[in-house]
Amino acid sequence: MTVAAARCLILTPTVSSSSAVLRLPRIARRRRPPSCSASPLAVFATMDSPPEGYRTNVGICLADPSLTKIFSASRIDIPTAWQMPQGGIDPGEEPRAAAIRELREETGVRSAEIVAEAPNWLTYDFPADVKDKLNARWGTNWKGQAQKWFLFRLTGGDDEINLMGDGSEKPEFSEWAWMTPQQVIEKAVDFKKPVYEETLKHFAPYLQSDPPASS
Repeated sequence: MTVAAARCLILTPTVSSSSAVLRLPRIARRRRPPSCSASPLAVFATMDSPPEGYRTNVGICLADPSLTKIFSASRIDIPTAWQMPQGGIDPGEEPRAAAIRELREETGVRSAEIVAEAPNWLTYDFPADVKDKLNARWGTNWKGQAQKWFLFRLTGGDDEINLMGDGSEKPEFSEWAWMTPQQVIEKAVDFKKPVYEETLKHFAPYLQSDPPASS
């Protein structure tokens, strides 16, 4: 598989004063053909629609209320593996609806708004050992995952974050932290790093830099 790097993001950020409901802003997108380059870390691509042989999935980039830090959590089964929330799209489910559902199921968060949506699907191949393990669990033969990424802004407080989720699914995470985008990438497993780099590149115009420390 080839690797592609998307260069455009034509979105309109939306900020809501409400902290009680999820707001779904209108997002303008422009479709572009994919371009390709090589990655030493993983097989990675970006495209307008998910390719055959890849499990459709949503990725959730949850930012704090100030849009300066990103939520990342360590997996229960692999404590050294930190990641942003993600999850499969159910048959007939729209990616945006899946992202809202997965956010609630994995973090318990209901008070959030969608700020932006990545314009393309980002895909990665599973390493051989991960592929065998996951396909045995799912009863499938996926090559990897095709992800649609969404940037959420938390409109509630940190106390709303609950790694037990909403109780509808088995918990996946043991601890969490707010991190800078660079820290999120550094803590991710190698085969997800290219997707994280591309995702956070897309969302960079909506994220704020940390305020300078007072002297």
